Amino acid sequence: MKLPQYHLEKYHIEDYGELFVTDNSAYEDNPEERIEKLRDKQVSKYRVKTIWSGHYLEVEAYPIWTLPSGRRGKKGKSSSNAQQNLNDKNTKKRLIRLVHVNFTEEDMWATLTYANGRLPADHEQAKKDMQNYIRRLKRWLKKQKKYASFELKYIYVTEHDSDEEKGKVRIHHHMITNFPDRDVVEDLWNGGGRLQTRRLQADDYGLEGLTRYITKDKQKDPSKRYTISRNMKQPKVTIADSKMTRRRAEKIASEEVPAHEVFEKMYKGYAFNDIEVKYSDFVSGAYMYVRMKRISGPAKKKRRGGS
Repeated sequence: MKLPQYHLEKYHIEDYGELFVTDNSAYEDNPEERIEKLRDKQVSKYRVKTIWSGHYLEVEAYPIWTLPSGRRGKKGKSSSNAQQNLNDKNTKKRLIRLVHVNFTEEDMWATLTYANGRLPADHEQAKKDMQNYIRRLKRWLKKQKKYASFELKYIYVTEHDSDEEKGKVRIHHHMITNFPDRDVVEDLWNGGGRLQTRRLQADDYGLEGLTRYITKDKQKDPSKRYTISRNMKQPKVTIADSKMTRRRAEKIASEEVPAHEVFEKMYKGYAFNDIEVKYSDFVSGAYMYVRMKRISGPAKKKRRGGS
């Protein structure tokens, strides 16, 4: 099988991640083609990108190709829908990472709604409502001696729900914040509707489920539908070209070696959650995406002669 000439010497995975979106079932039915892609000699090595976000980390391993001098692949134009879906996917990834870096189960999330007679006229008015609300929260903190130097952090998303029966678009907000008093958060909202607060609850994937829930509205440009405080810490990102050989990547992708053993050895103190392996009709090699969680304490050793 001759692979299409769609190879790139240097690229950024967020720009070219769409190359690895092929339905993998085709390669499950044709293992020879999958092996040929993995063993293509134009794959010189694998780059490993690690994103450290609080107690969670993600690993992206993807091929680097060696090309004859002067030959470069051409990037085809993505459709507007495909580009929008990619932007949405990357936006959610960035927000999930920010949430994991900046918030814990000591913090809260809130849903802020409006009474029927208080609905904002448009998105701009809804945004002003939230800006004024944040100002009230900050003023309250400054008036309290013990919170005078408190550094307020927040992410909020404005969501639009269509009410077909009444012909209206109901706007509401979701906010994740480290504000220290739930009662005050509820009291200072003046939208006339309900404000429900809950403590953050993480699972093996942290707060990913919650973050995806509050960013589910696709009626707006994903880059504009959320607002974050300026003091948010960013995830740590490392890139290495010597962590994984082509042969090791081949063994992981083909399940010749257990992925959890490889990555738990590579990242001490983290437990393996899952791995996603993708192939492409356009490039050789495989793309691997791994999620892991920090182990809260040392693993208990098994006693000899029993469990």
